[in-house]
Amino acid sequence: MTTHPSIEHHPDLAEMRTRFERVTSTPRAQAVEALALITGLYIAASPWIVGFGILLPLAINNLIVGLAFCLCMGGLGSAYERTHAMAWTAVVLGAWTIIAPWAIAGEMDATRAVVSNVIAGAVALCLGLAMAAMAGRNRDTRT
Repeated sequence: MTTHPSIEHHPDLAEMRTRFERVTSTPRAQAVEALALITGLYIAASPWIVGFGILLPLAINNLIVGLAFCLCMGGLGSAYERTHAMAWTAVVLGAWTIIAPWAIAGEMDATRAVVSNVIAGAVALCLGLAMAAMAGRNRDTRT
């Protein structure tokens, strides 16, 4: 059985943390994180804001997905070096939000539910892609 040393013993640890901190301290990253939190909260509350709370399966789905999106994107600013892969989870949650009105069993024919989910899901997907792109750009550039 082989043992792997922990990341704490990695020779480039300080430099890696500095790069990750530099990425999250930019106004662009802070704006993406703030917009992502607002988007997640909107997705969670949208059944009652838009008025499709009576569509219980979709309302519960939006509540869970919105809170999960907030959790995924909320940790990026404070612990980016450990959570940047979560941006891809946010992309999947955004895509799911778009297709949820058609994928969830039950009567989901409310136009406002579909429009709200498609727009909020597209925004969530774009914000997740923006954060994932910042992570990829950080790996590609050396300073």
